[in-house]
Amino acid sequence: MSKVNGTSAGATRGSARPGFSLDIKLWKVSKTGRKSRPYRLRWVVAGRVHSDTFATSALAESRRSELWQAMNRRGEAFDVESGFPESEVRAAAEAAEAADAKAPLRWFEFCRKYVAGRWRTSAAKTREGMADGLAAVALAMVHRGNGVPQDTELRLAFRWGIVPANAGEEPPADLKAAYDWLTTEDRPVVDLVDAEVFEDVLYRLSYRLDGTPAAGDTYKRRRRALNTALEHAVVAGELPENPLSRTRRKHAGSNDVVDRRVLVNAVQGRQLLTAVSYVGSWDRCRGRRLVAFYAAIYYAGLRPAEAVGLRWSDCDLPETGWGTLTLRETRPVSGKQWTDSGERHDRRGLKAREASSDRPVPIPPVLVAILRAHLKEFGTAKEGRVFGNERGGVVGSSTYWRVWEEARPYALPPDRVDSPLAGRPYDLRHACITRWLNAGVPIAEVARRVGNSPEVIHRRYHGCIDGHEEAANLKIAKALEEDGDAV
Repeated sequence: MSKVNGTSAGATRGSARPGFSLDIKLWKVSKTGRKSRPYRLRWVVAGRVHSDTFATSALAESRRSELWQAMNRRGEAFDVESGFPESEVRAAAEAAEAADAKAPLRWFEFCRKYVAGRWRTSAAKTREGMADGLAAVALAMVHRGNGVPQDTELRLAFRWGIVPANAGEEPPADLKAAYDWLTTEDRPVVDLVDAEVFEDVLYRLSYRLDGTPAAGDTYKRRRRALNTALEHAVVAGELPENPLSRTRRKHAGSNDVVDRRVLVNAVQGRQLLTAVSYVGSWDRCRGRRLVAFYAAIYYAGLRPAEAVGLRWSDCDLPETGWGTLTLRETRPVSGKQWTDSGERHDRRGLKAREASSDRPVPIPPVLVAILRAHLKEFGTAKEGRVFGNERGGVVGSSTYWRVWEEARPYALPPDRVDSPLAGRPYDLRHACITRWLNAGVPIAEVARRVGNSPEVIHRRYHGCIDGHEEAANLKIAKALEEDGDAV
């Protein structure tokens, strides 16, 4: 039996078991008029119409071919309720039974397997950020009850247990209770589809342990880490979909724009560099060793990790005129447990660039003179690095943070010490970028020198550029004069 616009399989081939029928009519693919899935396939089982829509005609024709083969080549009966061939119904039932028989994967074990799979190809900072984001979520993925350890202990235990090298090891004594709770009272991954549980997850991403809002960058990093893990869970069949894709909740925090209050002017910048030289005893040179370090950030826009990794061979420091720093390596700080070398400083290429690429940065004569004086007095550190500690080792972040905190009271008026002004060494980089932009250096060139994209420079520093309003007013006034509308 046949149709002009479709194919039918009559009931002449025998009887089907209850709930299934051989009375099937398969129609040609048609257009729906919708933009997202414009192709429709319809078929009828025992008088009951079934349909499905597809994004392309090829997908629709492929599905029609599958149903046609089940009808005519294999002679299968179709389920009246779902409209699917008996083989597909049977396969779906077997898959459901297998899923029911498998114990649901719990959160901590899922995280441990997931992190182990990404460990080898991830940088130390990425590993640490991944652990921090998943640890925040773990606080929402444990059952609360009598004897639950403090959140600080649960977080530390999670970060310890997630490191692949610690798998199978006994946790430290002070973390054992929290570790045992994490591994016995954690929820299955599938509980993330529960609206109440996931609401708590979103809270943990957005807030610190003391209940105050997390910084905007912290929230974004945690959310990225969770999103990547949930996408993996979907692929692994642990979740039907990524629950983050359903939420558009906005974080009330930093909008990633540089705060003008942190920026120093030229006089304040020079005063801060001078104040650094007063930190520590003269014989130990604790502060004087770092004057050039901060100057490289302030005059060349280096990231602290780039300054830490700068080598003498990367410096062109002529006796007069401008010089060049060719940046090739960064030494970001991470805990020893996150690096492959077991050292606190990871060894990486430049941020957001190929590992073998470099970035030449022209430097003004004032910085050339400071670096030449530094190398003359202190020489180079181990591995030919320009900056080192008293033993020639890598300058630690704790070292340059402490020196900076001690120098600010020397350089700033008492009423400004507790202000955001130059609160971090990184704020010297912000001051440098802002100075270049206000001097009229094109955004693209500023972005090239500091290793950002022009979009990032425009987004983060547009509120720090002076003179644009006055220039715009002058242009408007001139236009009004030409139109005869000026008063």
